[in-house]
Amino acid sequence: MALTGATGFLGLRLLDELLCRHRSVTVLARGEPERARERIARGLARFATPRPDLPARLRVVSARITEPRLGLPEDAHRELADSLDAVWHCAGDTTLDGDLAVLRRVNVAGTRHVLDLAGAGSGQPMVFHVSTAFVAGARRAGVVYEDELTDAYGFEGAYERSKYEAEVLVHAWARATGRPAVVFRPSVLTTGLPPHPDLPEHPLLNIERTLTGMERSYFGPGGLREHGRFRIVGRPDGQLNLMPVEDAAAVMARLADLPPAGGVETYHVVHGRETPVEEFRRLLERLTGVRVAIVPRLTDPSPREAAVAVVSGVFCYLGQRRRYDDSRVRARLGPPGVPARVDADYLLSGLRPVPRPEGAVR
Repeated sequence: MALTGATGFLGLRLLDELLCRHRSVTVLARGEPERARERIARGLARFATPRPDLPARLRVVSARITEPRLGLPEDAHRELADSLDAVWHCAGDTTLDGDLAVLRRVNVAGTRHVLDLAGAGSGQPMVFHVSTAFVAGARRAGVVYEDELTDAYGFEGAYERSKYEAEVLVHAWARATGRPAVVFRPSVLTTGLPPHPDLPEHPLLNIERTLTGMERSYFGPGGLREHGRFRIVGRPDGQLNLMPVEDAAAVMARLADLPPAGGVETYHVVHGRETPVEEFRRLLERLTGVRVAIVPRLTDPSPREAAVAVVSGVFCYLGQRRRYDDSRVRARLGPPGVPARVDADYLLSGLRPVPRPEGAVR
């Protein structure tokens, strides 16, 4: 089987799950294969069971999903395609407020090239496509069902649109080939594992980086702390679905173990409990050291609040109160039990390095 995105936040956890189930995995990664192999080995060593046989079980192929045939010579592309019984596509550009043309090049064209690989060989490998629950777009309330795929509500940003278009490609490919495919839609992925240089970066670190950049650009030497408090537009009673990445990878791998039902099966890989926006507000306060208020509207923003408002790719989701139906997941895997709560303490633990003991060697 082949996996794209194995050096990423979710992809590395997926690789661990696949290695627990399969004798070998082929990773399609950019750059030099040996460097990618070393990066993967260092990352797995931070959380996975040691695997002395990893070099023999992990094949790395230098590939570029943005290019036809993944940038491979025709004979190498055909040889790779012939060797596969499954293709997992997890690679993508997750820049929420990114340029649409760039996002389409990676997320849409990249998906097309991976589907071409799945159709190029003598076998018929199963396709597992990692999408996002946010293909639901700008719909801010109600229930989003697993079978829904529509652009009728518009999108909060270019990232959502590009992932929607990628899913449309998967459906078109399945219809044209008469072959099944599985689409996984995870919600916002998190972890309680502290950051480490050997691990892929936590997506929520973008928030801290954004706030730090705003401090330097808009607020001067004293930063946000000098201003005491700021308001952000959202729903005080809103909710977010935040899913531990380790749990998400395990759910996807378990679903992949089951016989396909035919057509395109779509699964919402989501947490059983929504996280109140209030917990996210508390996280922002602890990251910035200032008081934060979530307000329904802001008609008189201060300069610093106007600066925060332009970061739509980060904060637009604070206005949501929708729920993702995961009936299909529950029907196939059973009830998940009582899931652990994702709150500000948990989120902060995944964003702050563990303090070194005094006198520890660096």
